[in-house]
Amino acid sequence: MNIPWDLIDWFPIWLSIKVAFLSAGLVAVLALPLARLMEKYDFRGRDFVEAFVTLPLVLPPSVVGYGLLVLIGRRGLLGNFLHNMGLSLVFTWWAVVIAASVVAFPLMYQSARGAFASVNPDYEKAARTLGAGELAVFFRVTLPLAWPGILSGLVLSFARAMGEFGATLMVAGNIPGRTQTIPLAIYFAVESGDKLTANTLVAIISVFCFALILWVNRWKQKYQQY
Repeated sequence: MNIPWDLIDWFPIWLSIKVAFLSAGLVAVLALPLARLMEKYDFRGRDFVEAFVTLPLVLPPSVVGYGLLVLIGRRGLLGNFLHNMGLSLVFTWWAVVIAASVVAFPLMYQSARGAFASVNPDYEKAARTLGAGELAVFFRVTLPLAWPGILSGLVLSFARAMGEFGATLMVAGNIPGRTQTIPLAIYFAVESGDKLTANTLVAIISVFCFALILWVNRWKQKYQQY
């Protein structure tokens, strides 16, 4: 079957990849310090924080999307403040990033916490004995040893962000050329009977994700050899 590449709308592919990279980077910046804090220190209310940050993992995406709509909608707690400043997040591609980040955050957090827990504390103690400060210990000892697990979390977050559907539809809608991601494009292509577009997008996203996972697995194997 000859695919008319010139007739394919590439915007959903470009937007999904851009959103996935931004979301993965954002959740890494936020989840790594929190995971380190939660793993290293025991404090009152830690169980509450743990439950709160992992809640998007078990809630239906539509519920997460509605919660975000309540928060950043024009009449929402944060949205009203932004609206008074002349800013709006809903039904923009930034809303897509926010939705993807929220649903991907628990995966990055859980992976990072497990990775930090697997680091032998004796190596950190040895570095402190040699005069290394806490930041030096973290970046030169803890982070490199935990990196394989963190990388797995990044890949999971990237894939979850790229495949997000329900929350995205709630807060960003399905606006072609603006907020339409690959999952949304596939769903509405199937609904309208456009099998060519649906099949093409499914093939592209499947090959891309397969190649990404294959690369990560091979990298981890080489990393473990060293």
